[in-house]
Amino acid sequence: MGGTISAASPLTISVKDLSRSPGSSRLLQEDVPAPKDFGVPLIGVREGSTMELDVRLEAVHEGILVSGTVFTKVNGECSRCLDPLEQDFEVDVQELFFYEEPPKGSVVVEEDEEVEQRWIEHDLIDLEPVLRDVVLTALPFQPVCREDCQGLCSECGVHLADEPGHHHEVLDPRWAALAKLQDSTGKDS
Repeated sequence: MGGTISAASPLTISVKDLSRSPGSSRLLQEDVPAPKDFGVPLIGVREGSTMELDVRLEAVHEGILVSGTVFTKVNGECSRCLDPLEQDFEVDVQELFFYEEPPKGSVVVEEDEEVEQRWIEHDLIDLEPVLRDVVLTALPFQPVCREDCQGLCSECGVHLADEPGHHHEVLDPRWAALAKLQDSTGKDS
């Protein structure tokens, strides 16, 4: 079983009205503050910012199925030019929370150790780990401020979008000796 669920968390939802009533459901449309550490180094959801939940809680024989969408804003920096960025972000969520004990007469299947199962504890479900999983896996690995961002010059760090045609003469070190020889013969003539 999982850890203890904190009833004080805004992402802890009571499902007492749905518990053990397959076929019953309710909508949950609520704004909740984003928890800490909802991101990766370059981009994420700021702690305390609004996350709009639009999910359906549906009782099934095994537990409670949560499905729907989360809308929020993500903040970070462009991986090419390092400018700050803020983007609207939408991610779908679908997770089954299992009852603590199976109903009488149901078939119990051995747990697969590689699949993490979510549990209903004391008629409560904790959406935080589920939302963290779906948000983190949906975030871009290398966020960009715009698709055609040219980034920074690798030699001097200037924004390439601000200086079109910017470049540096880079001489291959293998030809440096030949260039010195050419310079010395050019001076002699």
